[in-house]
Amino acid sequence: MKLVPPTPTAKAPIERFTGKVYLNPLHNGEAPSRLVAAMVRFTPGARTNWHSHPLGQTLHCTDGIGLVATRDGSVILMRAGDTTHRPARNTGMALRKTT
Repeated sequence: MKLVPPTPTAKAPIERFTGKVYLNPLHNGEAPSRLVAAMVRFTPGARTNWHSHPLGQTLHCTDGIGLVATRDGSVILMRAGDTTHRPARNTGMALRKTT
């Protein structure tokens, strides 16, 4: 068992996000685990660029309201406490709507 101290907050890379987005890495799994976890904070109007994850992605909304969308037109409205999962290789994006 290992206690991991908080990581410093960094501005998220502009190659992957539009607007002001901040990132705190939480966990990068050691093989054979593939788990990667991070706290990502979006300012209102900020979003991810269109992208996909080879093994899928789980998102949990901690505050505010946001949208999760896919290229096929599916849109989910997320509120604090909601969790969504996108299957592998499903291209999508996330947008923060409100404070």
